[in-house]
Amino acid sequence: MEKAILNRPEFKEESKARAYLESIRWPYGPVCPHCGSISRDHYKLEGDAHRDGLYKCKDCREQFTVTVGTMFERSKIKLNVWLQAMHLMCSSKKGISSKQLERMLGVTYQTAWFMSHRIREAMKAPGGMFSTGGGTIEADETYVGGKERNKHRSKRDKKHIGGVGKTIVFSLVERGGKVRSETLPSVNATTLAPYLRRQIGDTTKTSLMTDGEGQYRLVAPMFKKHDVVNHGAGEYVRGDAHTNTVEGYFSILKRGIIGTFHHVSPHHLQRYVNEFDFRYNHREQRVKDANGSWIKAGLDDTERTNEALRGIGGKRLMYRSANGRA
Repeated sequence: MEKAILNRPEFKEESKARAYLESIRWPYGPVCPHCGSISRDHYKLEGDAHRDGLYKCKDCREQFTVTVGTMFERSKIKLNVWLQAMHLMCSSKKGISSKQLERMLGVTYQTAWFMSHRIREAMKAPGGMFSTGGGTIEADETYVGGKERNKHRSKRDKKHIGGVGKTIVFSLVERGGKVRSETLPSVNATTLAPYLRRQIGDTTKTSLMTDGEGQYRLVAPMFKKHDVVNHGAGEYVRGDAHTNTVEGYFSILKRGIIGTFHHVSPHHLQRYVNEFDFRYNHREQRVKDANGSWIKAGLDDTERTNEALRGIGGKRLMYRSANGRA
């Protein structure tokens, strides 16, 4: 029988966790965070007075470890506990709450909350364009927040329904590719047109699939093709025209927010969206090969965690900035 993943050495011993992190971040030898030098000639300081994993750069002569310049720098939490938290967050399809991390890792709630936000920062997608253009992209928005009927009578707005008091999450999904989501103040032609130009390299070669909302019709001339499905009339698929892919992504996002986190403030919502984007973009899939056999594609839980570990550099989120009090 295969051993439980969290019984692996890197999750149980700090020294093994450091060696594992070095193998992920430094596959071609230590990299000096001070001068950027990559060399196997950087030498390890192993004296009694030196802390574990300390190196000295052969070029700039500065000392460093694998955690310098990362979100783990100067953390008092053991490195193997950090790796446990990252694996749990990367392998939980609908997320894992800070309260659950608190119970499983044996840390305080405040520590678990801060760890989870640091990890979400590591999951944040790099900048640049979402797509070079040329494929088929589905676009849609969803609203995150409490329902009017669930509010106290004195706070209920009887004149409005739908998205009042909620935060808009707008997502683009490239069929057979990735998703990118943003919290936006509004979704109309004025805000969408520049946003779509920033995200998609060549819209004139791209097909856009949306529902029947009016703002999409106004940005349609930017695209090679625009197909609409009328959900109000009970239409969800018409040939190639549908938004089922982006709706499927929203179903996972909403299940996570409603069932796992229960409440997410607008101030932190973008980080939670980054987390769900990351897991979707590095998901494990099964595809058929040329012989019709199902084969693995994408990343499994361990590979997904390793990908998150590669993104920890330069993302040292401070507590004040995470808590919104800076």
